[in-house]
Amino acid sequence: METSKKWKAAMLLTAVSVAAAGCSGGGASTDSANQAAQTTPATKDSGGDDTSPVTFSFFGGDASPNWARMQDETGKVITEKTGVTIEGEFAVSGTDQQKIALMIASGEYPELLYPKGETSKLVEAGALVDLTDLIEQYAPNIKKLYGPYMNRLKYSKDDPSIYTIPTNTAVDNTAFEAGGGFEVQLAVLEELGYPEIRTVEDFENVLKEYYAKHPTIDGQPTIPLTLNADDWKIMITVTNPAFLATGAPDDGEFYIDPETYEAKLHYKRPEEKEYFRWLNHMYNEGLIDPEAFTQKNDQYLAKISSGRVLGLIDQDWDFQEAENSLKAAGKYNKLYGHFPVTLTEEYQDHSFVDIGNASGYGLSFSTSMSEEKQIRAIKFLDWMASDEGQLLVNWGIEGKHYNVEDGKRVIPADVLDQKINDNSAFQKQTGIGLYTPFTVRYGDGVKDSTDNYYTTNYPEQITNSYSEPEKKALAAYDATTWKDLFPDKEDFPVKAWGAAYNLPAPSSSDFTVPYQKSQDIVRKAIPAAIVATPEQFDGIYDKMLTDLEGNGIPEMEAMYTQMIKDTVSSWGESAE
Repeated sequence: METSKKWKAAMLLTAVSVAAAGCSGGGASTDSANQAAQTTPATKDSGGDDTSPVTFSFFGGDASPNWARMQDETGKVITEKTGVTIEGEFAVSGTDQQKIALMIASGEYPELLYPKGETSKLVEAGALVDLTDLIEQYAPNIKKLYGPYMNRLKYSKDDPSIYTIPTNTAVDNTAFEAGGGFEVQLAVLEELGYPEIRTVEDFENVLKEYYAKHPTIDGQPTIPLTLNADDWKIMITVTNPAFLATGAPDDGEFYIDPETYEAKLHYKRPEEKEYFRWLNHMYNEGLIDPEAFTQKNDQYLAKISSGRVLGLIDQDWDFQEAENSLKAAGKYNKLYGHFPVTLTEEYQDHSFVDIGNASGYGLSFSTSMSEEKQIRAIKFLDWMASDEGQLLVNWGIEGKHYNVEDGKRVIPADVLDQKINDNSAFQKQTGIGLYTPFTVRYGDGVKDSTDNYYTTNYPEQITNSYSEPEKKALAAYDATTWKDLFPDKEDFPVKAWGAAYNLPAPSSSDFTVPYQKSQDIVRKAIPAAIVATPEQFDGIYDKMLTDLEGNGIPEMEAMYTQMIKDTVSSWGESAE
């Protein structure tokens, strides 16, 4: 986030994508359990009356490598209950901007779209249906679920249409685990006696000490720290940590003043320059992988899978594939702990700042869909938002993927083992986790009318999934989960604009062109500054700052500032 609150990721290269994948979270209301208990179950009017077969074409802006055309166990039940089959096409990596551009040029669209940061372009092209009336007439579950937050579904202050139903963010979510921060291998922590890791200096010293003792691991050179700078992922492990390590929340490529709502590229903050200076120091000390800025994503993952990478600065969803490989090899001590590292102790990691119930990326209907099919589609989404639909998407099938014991849903040990240690195969077979783009849902921590959690991500289940080395490390830090080490949402005021990376940025060329220019500047200058000699660092970084004051970029920032102010205003806050 989110801030680094779990995988959510808005990390695209165009203006409308202004986002970095933050992994954000937060925002559970105090009466969320009561609200959940009142959720309307699926009724015939909300999607159960017509289960005749219907197929929808779909394009998703996130990769879905385990998609099995709804022939997985969960998908078959969804089709049985609703009659719906999804013919899906998915982006290979991030939002496929070229694919969206081709759709707009041709005027031909799939019926359902999950366009992420390209939403504004589709709205401008007149390609999306206003869903306001459809929701009002046919979606009681969606209306019940969003309740007082319905106004946040509106596109903008000037255009109150609802073009997307947010499915990227969950309602009343409480984050229970940290998936980001600075990561240190469990084997390193154990050998060094579980040292305090609070600042970048602490992090550096731990890596340096262990590296000196173990220059090789399993016959290969030890890598103290590697980064993933392949394409848009440079934001996740190189540039986003700069604001988190200097006390700012995740708002994509921007820092937004919490008092004035003025937005500027976050690289302009003086404290971030000092964070990048530290990375320059680490590189010149030989502690950063010399291939960090030339390797591809698969090379990055392969190095982690080898067990010879001591430290990371990343989100767990980005290296989960490598951790799965380590688990499959039984190398549980090569997994990673997560720490809220900042430049100095004066800063606090804002990974878990409360963004409220922010609007987010979601599902759209294209104008290619007939009015009759629009009604079937909204009824389908409303069934997915029912308790029955949410339970199926999150937990799977009773008796196969979970049991009910003494009134509580429980995942059997063998199912949990497969889910933890071979998640890709588990997801492909069961379909659990594949249908969130189609599911308006409650977040972690919310209970249904049976006093069970809607999701499987809650404290007891999280701790059950830990390996013994991880449990040992957490006990040494007097914690039950890694999140216990991080500042909590109560430590910060609620962000009035939610998470900026989820908002539809302007799509006009006077925004998109300067924004893209800013990305071109930053993505060339930051790596160059890090791998330069210490004497060269200031010249390279200051040249970047000068370039970011031209090229129409300040005017672009002013447009983004107005967008934030308009968002706060339309959501009911004052933004003078």
